[in-house]
Amino acid sequence: MSRTTGQPEACGGPWFRRHRAAVDVAIAVAFVLLDTGLTLIGATWWPEHPGPLAWAMLGVQALACASLAVRRRAPLAVVGVLGAFTLAVSLLVEPAGLLTPAHEGGVWAPFSTVLAAYGPLFYQRDRRLAYAVLAALTLVVMRPWEPSATTMTIGLLRTAVGPLLALYFDTRRKLVRALVGRAERAERERYLLAEQARAEERARLAGEMHDVVTHRVSLMVLQAGALKVTAADEATRRAAEDLRAAGCQALEELRDLVGILRTAPEGDRTPSVAGFADLVAESVAVGTPTELVEEGDPALASPVVGRTAYRVLREALTNVRKHAPGARVRVRVEYGQARVRLTVRNTPPAGAPRSALAGTGSGLGLAHLRQRIELVHGTLRAEPCADGGFSVEATLPAFVPTAGPEV
Repeated sequence: MSRTTGQPEACGGPWFRRHRAAVDVAIAVAFVLLDTGLTLIGATWWPEHPGPLAWAMLGVQALACASLAVRRRAPLAVVGVLGAFTLAVSLLVEPAGLLTPAHEGGVWAPFSTVLAAYGPLFYQRDRRLAYAVLAALTLVVMRPWEPSATTMTIGLLRTAVGPLLALYFDTRRKLVRALVGRAERAERERYLLAEQARAEERARLAGEMHDVVTHRVSLMVLQAGALKVTAADEATRRAAEDLRAAGCQALEELRDLVGILRTAPEGDRTPSVAGFADLVAESVAVGTPTELVEEGDPALASPVVGRTAYRVLREALTNVRKHAPGARVRVRVEYGQARVRLTVRNTPPAGAPRSALAGTGSGLGLAHLRQRIELVHGTLRAEPCADGGFSVEATLPAFVPTAGPEV
């Protein structure tokens, strides 16, 4: 993900940005030569027969124009210097009469005032002070005490062009900066969303692994326990006990590893209602008598609903094997046009549950199932029965669009 490096501009970028001081000096020299040349040809205040005062003022004008070299660091000072020079020339012409321009009624301000007027609004933070200084410069350049439509119009344009350009470029600079900041924020948000999606996918995979592996390993533990009881020789019984103990340890470590990590999966490959018979057969194979009764057409259950019901049945059968050894289980599935109802009910256990097996798992299986079922607007009831058994009943809508949240 690209980010703004924050390095000083002197370390990169175009040449004129890396050498701004040199650029400002060159601009100042150019305006000194321009204003000196225009003055000498009589375009401003230069008299027809210049005397020592005129030549001295020409030198002062050159120095005033040279102040453009610091227009970035001290924009108000540059405006003040050029404004003071323009006011001095105006007073020397009228009322002092010490200078007599070759062309009466001209604008005595140097052309450097155009660039100088650009600085305060672009580089100065205090806009109110900048406006006040520019207003004073405008009055000096326009000379309203000598009313002349031509002089006042040209003077106004001379001092207005710079501020207008400054406002335009400053607004453009802020807009570009805002757009760049927005783009960087969007990029950071995309990065965070991608990280969140990866974290959720890792959590989902861990949760699915916990469900599937716990189910299979619990079957292995029960089969090992049955083998220990039925084996004829001591060696086989010891091997079965070792296998059972290893399975219980694996379940415990699995719980510590992935724990309660679960999210709503995407692109789920969990079996649907067609896998009910396999779950029941596995349960019967490990010594838990289980009966499956299905009513209605299984095709009425949409894929999302089928996968959710499969998880409910898998969790319910796993809990029976853990907590109700020797119990009989009856699984009843009713497929309707509007809803699918799954009921898993077991009789009271024939003996006490094995602590090694009952203690495995996160202990939040039913809570997570309830969350999954609520995502498809279904309900889950899990409660003890009056005869000492246990009942799990899930009621799901028959159809949930696949484009919706996969659960």
